[in-house]
Amino acid sequence: MNIVRNEAELSADVPWVPILGVIATVSVFAIAQGLSYPLFTFLMQKQGMPPALIGLSAAMTPLGLIASAPFVPWLVQKVGATRIVVSCALAAGVLFLLVGSLQNAFAWFVLRFLIGIVIDPLYVLSEVWMLSLAPPSRRGRLMGIYTAIIGAGFAAGPFSLMVVGTDGWPPFAIGITAFLTCAVCLAFVAPRLPSMFDDNGHTPLSGFVRHAPALLLAVVVSSAFEQSAFALLPVYGASYEIPERILAALLATMVAGNVALQIPLGLLAERFTARAVMIACAVASLAGAALLPVLIETPAIWPMLFVLGAVSYGIYTMALIELGNRFSGSMLVAGNAAFGLMWGLGGIAGPPGAGSVMQFVGIQGLPVLLGVLCVVLIGFAGLRAWQRRNEA
Repeated sequence: MNIVRNEAELSADVPWVPILGVIATVSVFAIAQGLSYPLFTFLMQKQGMPPALIGLSAAMTPLGLIASAPFVPWLVQKVGATRIVVSCALAAGVLFLLVGSLQNAFAWFVLRFLIGIVIDPLYVLSEVWMLSLAPPSRRGRLMGIYTAIIGAGFAAGPFSLMVVGTDGWPPFAIGITAFLTCAVCLAFVAPRLPSMFDDNGHTPLSGFVRHAPALLLAVVVSSAFEQSAFALLPVYGASYEIPERILAALLATMVAGNVALQIPLGLLAERFTARAVMIACAVASLAGAALLPVLIETPAIWPMLFVLGAVSYGIYTMALIELGNRFSGSMLVAGNAAFGLMWGLGGIAGPPGAGSVMQFVGIQGLPVLLGVLCVVLIGFAGLRAWQRRNEA
């Protein structure tokens, strides 16, 4: 009886309206992002670009994330969170319009960098709002819902390519519409969103970095893994003569794993700890990378990529939950900005690194690099756990 009463009280404490508003906003934004990575890859392949340059182009958006991340806490304090995110959503729509207009692979390098600059505040501030709104006892499942619905948006991006193809304006029109819808959603929910800062003003990025090195490394690994897979799995599959539309479906399947499995992962974080589930996700991602060359030409590749997409992004979800459990106020804003910076670093290191390795040692360089990323995270997390035991 006591459990039932506590569950009811916890449900009443959840501010559903602003939470659902933030989720709707970011899910629409995720459609445009999920569309852009495979779209650029397919178009650049048609123009004869080598894997290394395709990977370098994919790194331009994360480079923009890195460039803008240190300024987000300061801008929020000076300009206001809602003004920033609405302006950034509109700017992203304009940039996507320019991408479709130019149809030039080298011009896209600059435009993808600018897109990274304007989408970073959308990532950072939406996560701060979600972590601030979610009660601690429900944070795991609510962040699981949040990332699952974002995963649905990302999955809808590659799926839309299966419907409209990669030629002409239709795929770009989808991205532009998604960014404009994002701006409308943000303006609608703005009055219900919490304040970003506590009485201490804003904490600079450098003031946070030393507090959570394992979490920041987890973000780098998750980003490098995911963005390398999205940018270069089409190249990897093409070497096995897998058709373009099947490759788009495989990417959609990988992202769809987030939709089905992020909520269970969030519940596991409440049952155990977010850090423990994060390491389990890294181990599972390592296994998936090892199985990729074995299963790529078999029907088993579909369920494997479904699970791999969930656990590789689950590393980030668990780091995010742990961040919300440990920090609040200006430290939380700085922490999310640092996450944006680390996500950008992972995106810069991952796709170009994987593309270069594939060009140097062969197509199997992709799963090798993905596996090495997971080993680094597992090893560092183990070292940190050993250090904490010795300090205790």
